[in-house]
Amino acid sequence: MSNSFEDDKPLFQQIAQRIEESILDGSIAEGERIPSTNELAKYYQINPATAGKGINQLVDQSIIFKKRGIGMFVTDGARSIILQKRKDEFYDEYIVPLKAEAKRIGISIEALLTLIEEDEEA
Repeated sequence: MSNSFEDDKPLFQQIAQRIEESILDGSIAEGERIPSTNELAKYYQINPATAGKGINQLVDQSIIFKKRGIGMFVTDGARSIILQKRKDEFYDEYIVPLKAEAKRIGISIEALLTLIEEDEEA
């Protein structure tokens, strides 16, 4: 995990995203403990409250849960939750604008699909 951040997103969102990436790539398994707020703060050299906000975002999405006095753990099914969330975001951020622009410039859905399929073959 890199400890540098992008300027275009709030730090807490980037912390949450990095934990999600670790779950998706398998470096943190479902049921496994994630680093604590203080561990994340120390590693990334950020305020513990910022790290906590990123963790809380994942708790709110049922990706991680707290075991009182023990730590935060990845929920069973977290990978599926993240994948569905990413698919929904992909659709909203890329497919909707793509379809709108195709319509605006006169490309039919069928022609758009052909363009996409042609690119896969290249």
